Amino acid sequence: MTQNKNLAELSAAGISVWLDDLSRDRIRSGNLKDLIDTKSVVGVTTNPSIFQAALSKGEAYDEQVNKLAGEGADVETTIRTVTTDDVREACDILMPQYESSAGVDGRVSIEVDPRVAHDADKTYEQAVELWKIVDRPNLLIKIPATEDGIPAIAKVIGEGISVNVTLIFSVERYELVMNAYLGGLEAARAAGHDLDKIHSVASFFVSRVDSEIDSRLDAIGTPDAEALKGKAALANARLAYVAYQQIFEVAPRFRELVGSGARAQRPLWASTGVKSDAYPDTMYVTELVSPNTVNTMPEKTMDAVADHGEIVGDTVSGKGPESQEIFDRISALGIDITDVFLTLENEGVQKFEAAWNELLEATGEQLRQAGQKS
Repeated sequence: MTQNKNLAELSAAGISVWLDDLSRDRIRSGNLKDLIDTKSVVGVTTNPSIFQAALSKGEAYDEQVNKLAGEGADVETTIRTVTTDDVREACDILMPQYESSAGVDGRVSIEVDPRVAHDADKTYEQAVELWKIVDRPNLLIKIPATEDGIPAIAKVIGEGISVNVTLIFSVERYELVMNAYLGGLEAARAAGHDLDKIHSVASFFVSRVDSEIDSRLDAIGTPDAEALKGKAALANARLAYVAYQQIFEVAPRFRELVGSGARAQRPLWASTGVKSDAYPDTMYVTELVSPNTVNTMPEKTMDAVADHGEIVGDTVSGKGPESQEIFDRISALGIDITDVFLTLENEGVQKFEAAWNELLEATGEQLRQAGQKS
């Protein structure tokens, strides 16, 4: 099959194209394989909202849920079983991409229960459990970059487990994430793990930054505020890339680990679907092209890039100073940037927790109905 030209150009520019969605229908229908063959997809990310949507639609999970109900499985066991089964199957589909990229791509992510996002010990325990259940080398365990998540990330990496760090909004938190990764690699090396087998991405959220800052700019309502709308998210991501280059291309700590087989923790641009009709629907893809990064897209965004995305080369490198200037101007208007990022992190955890609770409730009802039929 022929790869879409725009997405192939994106890949050639150093971007790994990942799909931000997964469902049993997508797997069993052959759609995921088709996206690999025609849209340059080399990875998949999931989150609690994605699984909640998948399990609430259609009948793809009914047979398995009924079977688990007959075995007396509780809600937690049922959800863990169906989600890890989907992720394991997706890992198998993407195994050729994993092998051909020497482990860089072909990755599938599954997230720890968002209800433990502020409990380092439970996050660690669940990450280890999910790693063992899925039992695939191309798995990534998603751990939120909350303050309590940071030590869990280091500890999980230290066990030789590959991690997708999620819900990163600020460059300051991102720097803590990168250092947690390096600390984890150092612990893994001391424990005798093969660093070449440990992979990590850092999911830096994009569009939500514009949504939050734009609303605050609207409240100010001046021409200076209006002129800054739609600029913060790209500036924030570009500053994150500067931080990535400093840690993994300049500072000596990572270079010392490279001799033991360590790989850089790639930035992953997440939340790349545009949330405002005022902006081009490909903006968070075409304006974030830089080497050695990942862009995980909802299918709607991927289709937009395939249809009319203009890939013009690196749109990130060298833009640190102008990006910092944008944030200086936003701060000068009285917007508390620290509060923006804290709000976004709290909302992100709450949204995933709400989706997980909806999933628990819906699955519990399915189990009850299945029990009544038997």
